Amino acid sequence: MRAVVVGAVGSTEVLINALIADPAWELALVVTVPPELHGRHSDIVDLSDLAAEAGCALHFTAHTNDEPTLAAVRRAEPDYIFVVGWSQLCRSEFLALKPGRIVGYHPAALPRLRGRAVLPWTILLDEKITAGSLFWLEEGTDDGDLIAQEFFHVAPDETATTLYARHMLALGAMLARVLPELASGRQPRTAQDERYATYAAKRTPSDGLINWAAGAREIDRLVRAVGRPYPGAFSYLGDEKLILWKSSPAADDGRYHARPGQIVACGDDTLVVQTGDGLLQVEDWELEGQSRPRIHAVLGR
Repeated sequence: MRAVVVGAVGSTEVLINALIADPAWELALVVTVPPELHGRHSDIVDLSDLAAEAGCALHFTAHTNDEPTLAAVRRAEPDYIFVVGWSQLCRSEFLALKPGRIVGYHPAALPRLRGRAVLPWTILLDEKITAGSLFWLEEGTDDGDLIAQEFFHVAPDETATTLYARHMLALGAMLARVLPELASGRQPRTAQDERYATYAAKRTPSDGLINWAAGAREIDRLVRAVGRPYPGAFSYLGDEKLILWKSSPAADDGRYHARPGQIVACGDDTLVVQTGDGLLQVEDWELEGQSRPRIHAVLGR
């Protein structure tokens, strides 16, 4: 089977490695983001070396649906197209390249959380269970028939980093089952139940701004949701942007009286901040553009 892969991030890398490892598949073309646009994704992966290892063509594009990209896919003559780790919608002209044979991946338990920024939303919404979903790409947003799903629990202290890694494992497990099925001619299809559909809106780096009037648990959830590989939750120390990478709600025995956002205690490795409801202990932080500073230097003490 000949495959074309469209993508640019960690999940794309997992897919390409799975195709390379399966003797029933030949990777004909990788479509990805040009180096000058790598800033488009927080978790960008340079796929050039993998494409070279597979001996396949590499096509750089900023637009999935432009004619040069469509022409490159046509020349590759794929049996299947995989769109995994790609943020643009595929329009009708792209879907017409291989009707009914374009596979998408979504890091959520579809039909729940269709849309954008799904990993941060999973944590922000305090989801207890999630899944990776392989599905048939159609005109709508993540609403095509399901091919396979891999479910797992979301830990109470889950971070963007750990959730990302678990999704990579889930995708790898699904591909180990699905690629042989597709190569043998089977095409699993289960319609999504629209009664359970929810939608996740796009998030931007500015959404990581901390509102210290919120409670400690809510702020900690934000820190966990938008941490690495994403830009991080942030506040300001004077005129300097302070990025918080790790935190936890701290015991509050009522001894501190401070405004939300005030630092009430600090050490070489931690600081404690008053929130609108309780205390937040910050255990990993940095000033933008600098390596992690010692807290006394940050505070000028």
